[in-house]
Amino acid sequence: MLKMVGNSGQFSLGKKYAGRYFQVEQQPDGAVLLRPMKLVPAEEAWAHEPEMRERLRRAGEWAKRTPPAETKLDKLAGNAAKRAGKRV
Repeated sequence: MLKMVGNSGQFSLGKKYAGRYFQVEQQPDGAVLLRPMKLVPAEEAWAHEPEMRERLRRAGEWAKRTPPAETKLDKLAGNAAKRAGKRV
């Protein structure tokens, strides 16, 4: 694809790319590289940190190999009460 930059310094990639974000990198030889990007809201960025991605991956593996089981509420409440007593 060959594009010409207009007088305003802009060019169009076409409607196929409308609304998408690109990182613009100027190369040492003057070439311009456009990399498609996705933005992550700041409050969700923690999930993309390497340590958290690894923890989430391990959690997913655990969930795949661990079948669901019915929770025994009396036992759960007893365990919670014991833990609360130790913290006091």
